[in-house]
Amino acid sequence: MANINDVSRLANVSKATVSRVLSGSRGVKEESRLAVMQAVEALQYKPSMIAQSLSTQSTGCIGVICAAENINQSTGYLHALEKELRLNQKYLLLRFATDAASLSHSVDEIGRGLCDAMIVIGARFALPALPDNVITIDCLDADSGRSIHFDRSFATETACQYVLQQGRRQIALINFENSDAAGQILQGYHLALEKFLLPYDRRLVHSGDQALTQLLAQNVPFNALLVPDDATAQDALRQLAQLGRNVPQAVMVFSLDSTLPPGASAIPAIAWPLETLAQRAMALLAGQFSANTGEPVRGQLSLPA
Repeated sequence: MANINDVSRLANVSKATVSRVLSGSRGVKEESRLAVMQAVEALQYKPSMIAQSLSTQSTGCIGVICAAENINQSTGYLHALEKELRLNQKYLLLRFATDAASLSHSVDEIGRGLCDAMIVIGARFALPALPDNVITIDCLDADSGRSIHFDRSFATETACQYVLQQGRRQIALINFENSDAAGQILQGYHLALEKFLLPYDRRLVHSGDQALTQLLAQNVPFNALLVPDDATAQDALRQLAQLGRNVPQAVMVFSLDSTLPPGASAIPAIAWPLETLAQRAMALLAGQFSANTGEPVRGQLSLPA
């Protein structure tokens, strides 16, 4: 089993430098930090959590609280976060929340000495007041400097441009309900229509749990459907099939938020860079704020294989 001396030799740095890197101390050159992390990964070195916690007053654990309603979307984030945490010699403690009350309970529970910081993923409900050691990813109502935001306006504009290039000019939109993300999506939708000189038809835009049902009940013609995430896309595919509307021949369904690997989705989508998200989360946890950590993350067009 590898020890700190092995890591020191492979990384060509002192044992003190290895300790500073693994404890998250500042003042270490970036090239030395990278060398240590590469050596740790190559040797599969696992420092004693007990020894670390006694010397640094740190548990080495990061609490991750996932919104249960968005668990399918959050799975990809969890894989990327677990990998990034492991590279930084941190451990993941997982909890789930269904609403603001259960989120507050989880934060109180695991924040009492069980973990050093927490990450909330995928909340579609209004967030309660959160401690300073909590960051958020893909939470619709998060607006603090410790939140990772997505550029949903750019994603929607990109989606519209793609479906228009496929000859689809009647674009329906299923949106989130009353959130900053919903406003961004609608903004991108408007920008795309204006750019391609298309009229805005409010009958094609719906939000909320019954949005798709309401859209289909109107019997308004559309040949492209933008939906907020993969879960909504699956529901749309099921309902369209029940109505005998072939996808993508009659209707092209497009997911604005996919965490599937490029080419893995059966429909076109906007895929978010999971590794970038995980790295940005680690930077925020370490207090390494920069212009980059504050910028909204942009996704990219992902087409079926």
